[in-house]
Amino acid sequence: MRTSNGLAAAGLALAMLAVGSLAAAQDVTYNAMPGTDFAKYKTYKWVAITDGVHPDQIVDAQIKQALDTQLAAKGFKKTDADTADMYVGYQVSVNQEKQWNAYGGGIGFRGMGTATSSTLSIGTLGFDVYDAKAKQLIWRGAATKTLDAKPSPDKRQKNLDKAVEKLLKDFPPTK
Repeated sequence: MRTSNGLAAAGLALAMLAVGSLAAAQDVTYNAMPGTDFAKYKTYKWVAITDGVHPDQIVDAQIKQALDTQLAAKGFKKTDADTADMYVGYQVSVNQEKQWNAYGGGIGFRGMGTATSSTLSIGTLGFDVYDAKAKQLIWRGAATKTLDAKPSPDKRQKNLDKAVEKLLKDFPPTK
């Protein structure tokens, strides 16, 4: 009987670790305008999204650096000229979620245990790509669990780089 309780406790602990690791993973979604020929786009220019929420200047620079790096790796050239093929812009949002942490002791479910909650700020980075001539949205993506104010600047940049790499993995879309 003791063995089955021990196995159940071990299974519960593994399940809690799995849920905790899933909560830390970044989620990415994107959508593209049907029928768009992305092969014709070579250059991009940064634009501000009207009514969009933007962070302070330091985080703004970090976000743009991460996006510029990924776009350059895909062959796109940044320009300040109005003749750019694409306009790109981003916005952010920060929501708060409850996280439950359970700690237990003893054997099986009979041991003493505690549960605590904490509030996490979950940041989402939204990235939009527009056809500059048609002034039409052609691609939109979002990465959640991307922005966190608590890590060091280096860790924050690494989180952003990882999220943007994941976000733009399938950009531009292929037919």
